[in-house]
Amino acid sequence: MEPTVSGEPRVLATDAALVLISEIRRDHPDILFHQSGGCCDGSSPMCYPSNEFRVGETDVKLGEIGGVPVYISARQFEVWKHTQLIIDVVPGRGGMFSLDNGREKRFLTRSRLLGGETCAIPDTKRAR
Repeated sequence: MEPTVSGEPRVLATDAALVLISEIRRDHPDILFHQSGGCCDGSSPMCYPSNEFRVGETDVKLGEIGGVPVYISARQFEVWKHTQLIIDVVPGRGGMFSLDNGREKRFLTRSRLLGGETCAIPDTKRAR
């Protein structure tokens, strides 16, 4: 899998996300992101210490943001393979096991078709 499609990276981070990544890395220098597409946190990329999360054999590395690798499950990659993921930050609490939890802001994945316009992936927690 190529980390870019027609010169566009598969994953980007907003300035706000890069600031939060730097904040988290002061406490946890070696971290990674995983976008699972699960029902409850499907729009929230989970941020873990690298030594506490086992990347699966079928997980796909999309690229890196702020020097941090970003992975997605193979099943979710098949659905989003024509999509660029944009990691952003919004007010709220992160996923229970994600390192953004307890910081009163959390990561959120936005997306756009490669070569297309940006849209937000629905936030399933707020939809309930």
